[in-house]
Amino acid sequence: MRANDVNVNPEPVGPRAASRTRSCFNSIKFFVFCHSMLQLAQLLVSGYMKSSISTIERRYGLSSQKSGFLAAFNEVGNTILIVFVSFFGSRVHRPRFIGGGALLSCLASLLMAMPHFLSGPYEYTDFRTSSGGRNSSLCESLSTVVTPSSNQTCQEQESPAQQVVYPMLLLSQLLLGIGAVPIQPFGISYIDDYASKKNSPLYLGILLALTSIGPAFGFVTGALMLRFYVDFDKVPKGQIKLGPKDLRWVGAWWLGFLVAACLLFLAALPYLFFPREMPKEDGADDVESDKKHQEADQLQEVSVLQFLKSFPRIVLRTLRSPVFLLVVLAQVNLAALLSGLATFMAKFIERQFNQTVSFSTMMIGGVGIPLAVLGIVLGGAMMRRFNLSVRGASKLCAVAILLCMFSALPLLFIGCPTQKVDGVFPPSADATSCGVDCHCSQEAFNPVCGADGMEFRSPCHAGCVSVSFSTDRKVKNYTECRCVSGPGGFALPGTCGSGCSHLLKPFMVLLGLTSFIAAFSQTPSYMMILRTVPTEDKSFAVGVQYMLFRVLAFMPGPVLYGSVIDTTCILWGKKCGKQTSCLYYNLDHFRKRFLGLQVVFVCASLLCFLLTAIVLRRIGRRQEPQPETKGGYELVGEQRALEGVSSTQNKTNGIKT
Repeated sequence: MRANDVNVNPEPVGPRAASRTRSCFNSIKFFVFCHSMLQLAQLLVSGYMKSSISTIERRYGLSSQKSGFLAAFNEVGNTILIVFVSFFGSRVHRPRFIGGGALLSCLASLLMAMPHFLSGPYEYTDFRTSSGGRNSSLCESLSTVVTPSSNQTCQEQESPAQQVVYPMLLLSQLLLGIGAVPIQPFGISYIDDYASKKNSPLYLGILLALTSIGPAFGFVTGALMLRFYVDFDKVPKGQIKLGPKDLRWVGAWWLGFLVAACLLFLAALPYLFFPREMPKEDGADDVESDKKHQEADQLQEVSVLQFLKSFPRIVLRTLRSPVFLLVVLAQVNLAALLSGLATFMAKFIERQFNQTVSFSTMMIGGVGIPLAVLGIVLGGAMMRRFNLSVRGASKLCAVAILLCMFSALPLLFIGCPTQKVDGVFPPSADATSCGVDCHCSQEAFNPVCGADGMEFRSPCHAGCVSVSFSTDRKVKNYTECRCVSGPGGFALPGTCGSGCSHLLKPFMVLLGLTSFIAAFSQTPSYMMILRTVPTEDKSFAVGVQYMLFRVLAFMPGPVLYGSVIDTTCILWGKKCGKQTSCLYYNLDHFRKRFLGLQVVFVCASLLCFLLTAIVLRRIGRRQEPQPETKGGYELVGEQRALEGVSSTQNKTNGIKT
């Protein structure tokens, strides 16, 4: 009888029963957790790429132009596909598309590390000895060994293995950008569709916070991996002569990409089990959400040809909303600022405060980004706590960016003067006359610090004729340096530095505070976008947003920052007769132009948020009197009013344009 009861009275098949029987894979909370972990792994790759780009440049002899192009190349595939993929977001199985993108990113990460296994061991120059046993970087009457070794190095760079490295890295970056296309738009729209109105800002804040940790983990991972020698798997430990502080050191840049590939593969698996649709988190919203999704499905059931015909109209319809356009432009300015911080701030700290590459990378990943994540979380929590409307969110963003500008301005005045370098800075006509008889190679770069505090590009430029070694066969100092004044006439290996590393602490405090305050605007600005477009255009609007990010910020941003930094270079390196990366910068110009450009972006973002608040205030004045409501995000109806769908809905939604 009981068995029959089981057969006769099966479990209910309603949405609430499905949420009980399907366990965690029918829970929006578990989806938020999985999506956070996926973006954590996916952005780890991009963060790690930025932390190791200078190492890749040194390892394979890439120019600064090529390395900058490589860093931004993953945005190409992303920009081309993101709008089209986002438009079909309501028609496809979003979780499966997200999982497929994660697997493609996994493949791209593996390809990124492949050049290491195709190339031979790393060979550095400027430390080879001549047939007489003397060091070729020292001052000699005749330069008999530099040219052959230089020619040999140039021939090695023209080998087929070296020629295939750059195209493979470009292909990896392209696939990485394509794989990231469905992850962010589909994930955000999926969460916003099935989360309750009350919890949606909190979920989005958590998602964006954990998403921001991804680059932080990338920088921290880069700081750890770059401490290992690049060929530790090919060269015995006893044969590794360089140390992490040596300017010729190349770290194990490829190791982090293998770690990221494993994490991406594991994070992609749960998406194979999430349903295409799940019950609304708040049961009271089920009726309203069902009507909206039915309407969205009817509008989304179009063919590819119909989509291509309607594409310009939908773009104009999305961009016609002044609130949407102003908020996106404000985010574009902040994204451009972020691209400069992520790509060059570690280099700025390294040069400005005389720190190692790994330590500078750790400062960005361990201090700056975590404070920004905390600001994102608090911004989302503040919206949930005070149930802010769209107007309230615009005011919060404007105040946050205003405070950010005040905290960013003092950074312009915290820095170090340019160190004195013989023949480079300060410029002098007879600065190189001392070592002119040493026949030093113009391509030599092995800085030494003289006993008088003057820095030289190499022991040869310092006029050093002998070298002393320690017990472990490492260079202890260079002696008999005729260009070094003062007692002893010796020079120590390494740069003299700018001598103001103590200013790093106050600089990092202000930088972290600026990141923390600016991050408050992240979640409110996203919610403003999601609540100012119709449901059927939500995925498409997010796609337009990220397309503008890439076209106006992430693609030109690193190039713009790199161009500004290049204008401060006072000595360019040369290899095989070609210009490579910059060896010395004017630190005063570097600081003012690099940080000044960020202040410009902050001011532009502040202007956009202020204009948004003004537009919303004018819209509010046109409203008819209605009951006091702080939340609810009533601006969802604004887009419909703009389209002229129903003139009677303007009074209900309170939006007129």
